[in-house]
Amino acid sequence: MQRYNIITEVGDGTFGSVWRAINKESGEVVAIKKMKKKYFSWEECINLREVKSLRRMNHPNIVKLKEVIRENDTLFFVFEYMECNLYQLMKSKGKPFSESEIRNWCFQVFQALSHMHQRGYFHRDLKPGMAYSLDSGIVNNVCCNCGTMFIHVV
Repeated sequence: MQRYNIITEVGDGTFGSVWRAINKESGEVVAIKKMKKKYFSWEECINLREVKSLRRMNHPNIVKLKEVIRENDTLFFVFEYMECNLYQLMKSKGKPFSESEIRNWCFQVFQALSHMHQRGYFHRDLKPGMAYSLDSGIVNNVCCNCGTMFIHVV
């Protein structure tokens, strides 16, 4: 974790908390998920369903797992950083999205879901708060929380 500068906490859930951080070497902004459970061996970490599924996902609408770190029996997942989720976007917009925006996001979500399903995974908690957006409007879906998939909108 010494390679990262932690900036701020961006979320807290049942299995862990998520932090916005910067890679000290590259300057890249990332999201770091710190798991609440302790992990006492590296083998235990790499055999987690979440790790196995994330490693199999390589799709433009699925958030990338960049690195898995185990330090002092604490497990960290380093992801590409997404600025906001669709729920936040919906709340801040103040007016309904256009039909073409909705169709575009739905298409991207379905593309990510199809990719997951073809590899034997499914999304257990699909909702606007799990769909993340880039400034360009692309949706991204990340597999987290021991099998739950999240979506990334590009």
